[in-house]
Amino acid sequence: MGPTRAQFVQYAPAALAVVPLVAGPWSALAAAAAGAGAWAVNVSAPVLRSLIGCGFTATGCGIAAHEVLAAGGSPLIALGLAAPAGAAALAHHRNIAGHTPALVPATTNAGPATGQTSQAQLITAWWREYISGPTQTEGRTLIQAGANLEHLGLEIDGDHVAFTGIITLPQGQQVRVKAADIASVYQIPVSQIELGDPKHYAPNALPVTVHLKMPAEQPQIAAGTPATPEELWEAYVGVPEGAMPGTALSLTRYDGPLDWEGIATRDRRAIGTVNLQDLAGNLDLETIQIALAPGDKPSQMGIRVMREHALMHGTMLSAVVDELSMDSRGYVRAGTYVDGRAALLPLAQPGSGARHLYLVGGSRSGKSGLLEQILLCAHRSQIAVILASPQAGTIAGASLSAHLGDGLDEAMGALRLAYALMLDREARYRSPAFPFTDPLVLFVVDEAHMLLSASSPYHLEAKAIVEQLTRRSLKRGIGVVLATQTPLAEDLGNSTVIRSQLLIGGGAVFLRCARGQGSLVGANAVEGAEGLDLSMIPSQWPGQYAKVSNRDMSGLATEAAAAPEDGTFGLGYLLTPGSQAVQFRSLHLDVVPVSLAGGEPPVGIEDCDAWRERDAITQTPMVDKRGKNLIGSLADLLAAAEGAPSSQEAPHHNPGGPQAIAGSSRPGVLDAAAGAPDGQELIKPRILELLREQSIPMTAETIARKLGTSAKNIKPRLSELKKRDEVTNENGLWRAA
Repeated sequence: MGPTRAQFVQYAPAALAVVPLVAGPWSALAAAAAGAGAWAVNVSAPVLRSLIGCGFTATGCGIAAHEVLAAGGSPLIALGLAAPAGAAALAHHRNIAGHTPALVPATTNAGPATGQTSQAQLITAWWREYISGPTQTEGRTLIQAGANLEHLGLEIDGDHVAFTGIITLPQGQQVRVKAADIASVYQIPVSQIELGDPKHYAPNALPVTVHLKMPAEQPQIAAGTPATPEELWEAYVGVPEGAMPGTALSLTRYDGPLDWEGIATRDRRAIGTVNLQDLAGNLDLETIQIALAPGDKPSQMGIRVMREHALMHGTMLSAVVDELSMDSRGYVRAGTYVDGRAALLPLAQPGSGARHLYLVGGSRSGKSGLLEQILLCAHRSQIAVILASPQAGTIAGASLSAHLGDGLDEAMGALRLAYALMLDREARYRSPAFPFTDPLVLFVVDEAHMLLSASSPYHLEAKAIVEQLTRRSLKRGIGVVLATQTPLAEDLGNSTVIRSQLLIGGGAVFLRCARGQGSLVGANAVEGAEGLDLSMIPSQWPGQYAKVSNRDMSGLATEAAAAPEDGTFGLGYLLTPGSQAVQFRSLHLDVVPVSLAGGEPPVGIEDCDAWRERDAITQTPMVDKRGKNLIGSLADLLAAAEGAPSSQEAPHHNPGGPQAIAGSSRPGVLDAAAGAPDGQELIKPRILELLREQSIPMTAETIARKLGTSAKNIKPRLSELKKRDEVTNENGLWRAA
């Protein structure tokens, strides 16, 4: 921006005053002409001052040289007097180069003209191009013609670049340029434009400040505000209303506010269960960013906060094939914990029997993949499998099972077969001693809610059978794996018995669930997993959406396979008895699990009555029309399956007397001798002897049939024995106390 007329008048007379001194020194006229021309093209004031100073020096040297020549002096002396003129010209050049400011690029649609190197010239050019004129591109209307920017000043300080000036119009006109207009020209937010208040200035002159580049905002931490993990813990987590009251945090690793590990300690008191949702809220993080690691001491708990999840890249199934077989403690490799340790699932308990597993996972959570992995582990561990899959065709490793119930009706048949096998083993094993020669059996039920929920046509029968299986099957070497889509109570037939027995008898795996269906609180609370909301497990890793948006239009790649980073399949929490739920991820199925079975046939079930009669058993309902009075013995079950009463079968043992009747084709089946007395005092001891010897629950009708009397005569005696706490009754099934 050039000097004003007042500035020019300040310097021009000094240059022009030397003109009358002598007619010869044309240099004075040249200096005056250069000053007038520089002012006309609007050069900056420092440049004009340097030019006039140069003119003064050149004029003085010219006058002196002219006088020497006019007086007849030596031409060498005149030439020597011309040297200061050259020095003045060089100084003028240096002044211009030293004063030109460094360019700070400004973002704009119209860049600076070629050759412009001054920030001030750029600012002025854009102002004239879009706001005031006279420069104007054809087809575009100026914002306000004649609204010139006067008194331009630049402020450059590190990351901050701004200019100030006064929007000036001829007298009588009013400034109509708005902040939004200026922001659109220089392509910056409106908030970076400061216009003076028109009330305090003349209508035709309005000051403006434009911040072309704002410095990055630095977070302001008020005095006393928690900043470090230890301070945040003390302020929000360890307080009485925090997730872990009374605890203090000691860091073991710190790589930033979103990547650290530590140990929370409570002074000589157990920490107990931790609500992970509350802890995430205290630390202002997402639940998935936090992992807990219970230690050996109940007063300590390991904490890990992650920026990039440690399980994002997964563990390949093919890399841990040797760990899929059951070890001496009964464990198999299920995946990897968040701290890198192997995540192990128990399938058996040496010296005791089998183990249960409760598996929860919604659609696309990795539940089916984990079931296939469990089937492979059972196969490699010589464990026989009975598989019930109400939703037909969903388990790829179904060929590894000894018996498959594929479809709703067939799945119910598999459930009956598992119950019959338990009754058979109870009849053959007179005591719960372990080990035994028969193979361990894993009874796997996928989509169990399709059998157990109240809307299922098999609800009452399936609920009664599963309750008995989860209670009684472990000692007989039969474990139950129950998989549902949600942890809601209705998925288990609203049976607290099933869930508690599954958790006590083995453990649980919790994967992602649908929104609103994964909260493990209230009626769905699970000890050791309090506060978890499975719907908060994300379906994608951070940045996945950007990856998907980079489309490849070359066609479908049929040989492409999913990578662990493509989703959070198998990410969840593993809960084993007596511990806290720990974040883990199941193995990534980089190979089809069934392909690792080596082509061997599935592990078979022992040759027994239940297995030989499996076709009839799977078709035989085990409850009455009311859904009660579950068949309680193998003899009754086989009789129902064969369509004949059990009294026609030869008994193996008569609890009414010492005589054993030989020739029984059903070993272990008890019956009563004909003509047994019905006296009250005689029946009660026989009832107790029967229940204690069989050690299995029975209905009143079954007891009456075995004792050779009527149920009408048995039920009052059972009620009297119950009052004396000698027998118990649960869901119509009687057993010795």
